[in-house]
Amino acid sequence: MTAHTTETRTAEEIAFTLRRAVEAAVWAPSVHNTQPWTFTIEGGEIRLAADPDRRLTIGDPEGRELLIGCGAALHNARLTLRRLGYEPLVRVLPDPDRPSLLATVRPGEDVRPDEHTRLLHAQIEHRRTHRAGFTDLPVPGRLVEDLADQGAAEGAHLRVVRSESTVKVLSALTTAAQEVQAQDRVFSLEVVRWARPPGSPRRDGVPAQGYPRRARRTDPPFAQRDYARGHGWGNDADQFVSTSAGVVAVLTTPGDSRTDWITAGQALQRVLLHAYAHGISAAFHSQALEMFHLREFVRQELCSGEHPQMIMRLGFTFDDTPGVRRPLEEVLEER
Repeated sequence: MTAHTTETRTAEEIAFTLRRAVEAAVWAPSVHNTQPWTFTIEGGEIRLAADPDRRLTIGDPEGRELLIGCGAALHNARLTLRRLGYEPLVRVLPDPDRPSLLATVRPGEDVRPDEHTRLLHAQIEHRRTHRAGFTDLPVPGRLVEDLADQGAAEGAHLRVVRSESTVKVLSALTTAAQEVQAQDRVFSLEVVRWARPPGSPRRDGVPAQGYPRRARRTDPPFAQRDYARGHGWGNDADQFVSTSAGVVAVLTTPGDSRTDWITAGQALQRVLLHAYAHGISAAFHSQALEMFHLREFVRQELCSGEHPQMIMRLGFTFDDTPGVRRPLEEVLEER
């Protein structure tokens, strides 16, 4: 690697580095793959902003899930700068008068990327969200502990649910929330807005190949979103796996502010990349957390008072569906 210092870096080098960081940032997960972010490169830094037009007004009125997605994008940008040999300098919510400006990132002093940084960075464009059951292959206990450590390193708590009865409670809450939401016409239409039919040229939302055509019931059952709405869309990958729900975990934060939501997103992405580097995929279940009373129940009864930000399942799968992302020119402005 060529040595560089803050004094010798050229404007072109910095611009190239920041663009690479944004290219990686857009591969972050977001609810329904809404990709609710915009980026500006100016003055030697990246400005990450929320895109309010992509917020779920019914399912996510406060923007919690939106900020979690943007936090995941921020983690990718940070990771890329470090992979390219720079210490990322980050300010979260830097301007109270500009609430949509979520963070700024600029390259700091030289660093030598370690093996773990290289490992995580290599997963960014390959990681996919899973929407079905997992194989019967057990997730090694040591890896589960490592994933918890990854979440803690970003200021969040990955609570691995080891109690069978608690897993059943989360399963029941997820199913109940899905059933209620499915009966809400306005809520359902908002989900359908982000469901893409086969052959759609759109580069956002959930593509028709992004979930099973006939999902097998996991044990215990964790309800998935109904993106197809009776159209018969989907893939057949689920027929090759068992009904295992995998390892169930809840990502929590001590507080529940906008800063905490961004923290949760950064922790989530770090966990996901570390998991994927070891062959583990994740399925998300945010239905119960989109309903105030159910989320509060999870917080008080299952999370020791900490605020649940994501319910997920982790496991091995053969699913390898292609990902879709918007072109960079749609989300990036360079000044």
